[in-house]
Amino acid sequence: MSRISQLTQYRKHLEERYKKLVEQSSDYKYIDETKSDRAAFKAMKIRNKLNRINYLNKEFTHLVS
Repeated sequence: MSRISQLTQYRKHLEERYKKLVEQSSDYKYIDETKSDRAAFKAMKIRNKLNRINYLNKEFTHLVS
């Protein structure tokens, strides 16, 4: 498996997880504030990882072109 396909697969996994956490955060917003905050914090961390992967992907495609 090439590095590009690994990055793509990992990015898709993180995007799915990010969406679920954002949903959880908004679902728990009025029920349990602590759970909402935890889910939002985890989503922020995943968004940071996604930003890194997107940066790497752009740099790699720029170098290959």
